[in-house]
Amino acid sequence: MNKVFYITTPIYYVNDTPHIGHSYTTIACDVLSRYQRLNGRETYFLTGTDEHGQKVSQAAKAAGKEPQQLVDEVVEKYKAMWKALNIGNDDFIRTTDPRHEKVVQKLFADLHAKGDIYPGQYEGWYCVPCETFYLETQIEKGLCPDCGRPLEKLKENTYFFRMSKYQDQLLAYIESHPDFVQPLGRYHEIVNFVKSGLRDLSVSRPRSRIGGWGIACPFDQEQVIYVWFDALLNYISAPGYGIEPERFGRVWPADVQVIGKDILKFHAIIWPALLLAAGIELPKKIFAHGWWTIAGEKMSKSRGNVVDPLKISAQFGVDSYRYFLLREVPFGQDGDFSETALSARYQADLANNLGNLLNRTLTMLEKYFAGIVPDPAPGRKTDETLTRLAQALPARIEQHLSELAFSLALERIWEIIDAANRYIENKAPWKLAKTDKEELAAVLYNLVDILRLVAVYLSPFMPKISQLMWEQLGLPGTPAELEITKTSLNQFPGKTRILKGQPLFPKLEINEEGARCS
Repeated sequence: MNKVFYITTPIYYVNDTPHIGHSYTTIACDVLSRYQRLNGRETYFLTGTDEHGQKVSQAAKAAGKEPQQLVDEVVEKYKAMWKALNIGNDDFIRTTDPRHEKVVQKLFADLHAKGDIYPGQYEGWYCVPCETFYLETQIEKGLCPDCGRPLEKLKENTYFFRMSKYQDQLLAYIESHPDFVQPLGRYHEIVNFVKSGLRDLSVSRPRSRIGGWGIACPFDQEQVIYVWFDALLNYISAPGYGIEPERFGRVWPADVQVIGKDILKFHAIIWPALLLAAGIELPKKIFAHGWWTIAGEKMSKSRGNVVDPLKISAQFGVDSYRYFLLREVPFGQDGDFSETALSARYQADLANNLGNLLNRTLTMLEKYFAGIVPDPAPGRKTDETLTRLAQALPARIEQHLSELAFSLALERIWEIIDAANRYIENKAPWKLAKTDKEELAAVLYNLVDILRLVAVYLSPFMPKISQLMWEQLGLPGTPAELEITKTSLNQFPGKTRILKGQPLFPKLEINEEGARCS
């Protein structure tokens, strides 16, 4: 059976409501998943929530709720967000799901039986928000090197994972698979970190300290499994590791695991080390993207600068928001978010270029051909530039998306949109209507043919807008139903009646609250 294309987001921690960072990762994965479906592949797109840990227990207590009640409420916010942003995930895993807990306990017991998990005592500095221990050499003034919060000095009984045992094997794998960690700068970071030496990892916590909120150690009821050991295993528990072997064999290994750069070491060191210990094949690629900042500052609730995706989408449209995130900044780099930059993209790229191209073309079809697309006449004149760009597009999009270069893929699509707008200016259909009706028919057919192609390639990025384009072009079904490799020019059916509708991108009105579509 054919291997399923398997892509994952990290599972999002339920200590806060979803924001732009969560949506960035999830939209990127949604685009890749939709693109693979266009390629005719079956996909398994997994996202979910990480619901255990000390800070969840503390947050629930502070809110006067049981932990399960708190996480149930927050999970619904994530699900509602993904629905609103048109995310087409195939599964949603929760670490409180019984299917997940069974896998975590089984693997923990298996590694213990193998001798790779052993009892010991840990003494050191611990950050509750980051759920991470730090060495004395990693900290200054008792503060967490990652989040800057005060650390706790702990001394407790725990179980350790013999991670140091897999240092050489992990390094050999990473160095022989240069695409395993991306982008390239992150790859070198991980190689250097592994070369510096791996320590064994504490993988349990005393039940009494964290309020018992977590997955119980299967052979020691006084211990709860460390939240990161628990969380990382979602990627194999969801597709059925140890429970549905046939399904797991079709899905695993993951083709791409997309994460934020702040959790790279967990995913590029601890995660593959666990898989090596368990004898499970490693994922093909781990890609760590950058952060979005606001006016150069990292987003935080205390600064009051957290971007709400639902609010922004209500102002500019969901697909405009999706487009901006993936076009504005090369994936992997940090980016600075502003409504001013989004407004500029909306007006220039979306309204003036794409929206105007569709509107002008359909208006001329109504005016000159009563809204009926003319038959493609044999030997009709085509445009060399449009044809060249269209023929090159499949390979270029494939290359860019295989590298998660979303902004470059969108640039290639906009090259065709720009060329089509220039084609209108050069051909001046309003003049041809008076002098050469046959060439006018060829020009307008060429334009709707290009718009059809654009709608197909845009469908992973902007599913709603591409569908609206499709409907206004008078085409049946949806562009997402087509196999992209079989999509080329000269396929628009003649005699199609267009169904021109409202502009794709309404004019922005600027008021005291900012920009909003009119």
